[in-house]
Amino acid sequence: MFTSYAAIGDSFTEGVGDEMPDGSVRGWADFVALGLAQAARQPIGYANLAIRGRKLGPIIDEQLDVAIALKPDLLSFNGGGNDMLRPRMDEQATATKFREAIERIRAAGIHVLMLSGANPTEHIPMGKVFDSRGARLTAALVDLAEVPGVTFVDNFNDRKLRDIRYWSPDKLHLNALGHARVASNVLTGLDVPVPDEWGVAEVAAAPAGARSRNTAAYYREFVLPWIGRRLTGRSSGDGRTAKRPTLEPTPAD
Repeated sequence: MFTSYAAIGDSFTEGVGDEMPDGSVRGWADFVALGLAQAARQPIGYANLAIRGRKLGPIIDEQLDVAIALKPDLLSFNGGGNDMLRPRMDEQATATKFREAIERIRAAGIHVLMLSGANPTEHIPMGKVFDSRGARLTAALVDLAEVPGVTFVDNFNDRKLRDIRYWSPDKLHLNALGHARVASNVLTGLDVPVPDEWGVAEVAAAPAGARSRNTAAYYREFVLPWIGRRLTGRSSGDGRTAKRPTLEPTPAD
């Protein structure tokens, strides 16, 4: 049973898309911490070092050692989504970075939760290109599921999670329903019960949503600002710090 959990990554792990009334974000990692606490029937320590916009290199360089130093029982590691959206991506070099990071976590005696991000490519421009990259990267890492001390959760190939009902208006980040489904996938992978009150099974059983269209308003509100940041070397995570940098208690209720 895990009594402490730390998460590193980008916007997917930070929880972007699952915004709370006060402007903060929640997300799947928060849900997982809650599920672990309920299973343990006691508060657990939970830290989330993820920052939106981070590519895989900065995640490893800026977050990995800090997370290992917290000495959690469980450390989740995800990244590469922002690399995938760049003009070029070397999937094998990216996979090598993943493997090296996984080994560093295992060497510290920490159980690794490695997970692929959800797949937005049915809804975004140039989706087929990004889908191919994600599929190749996932395939290059799937054998890690057999490594002792590693739990691999493959959200990229969760077909139901591609339904538009799980995505926020920018179609790049999951909404609250999507984050809850990822948390359900994670807890199932860890052999931890999924709380019934999340309603994940009921949502999955409902009819699929209608396929969305990328209108001119969508491009103005989401795509063009993203392109602008790329052209000027800016990131959505510039100036941001981790939302939960230390292991803080997550209650069991």
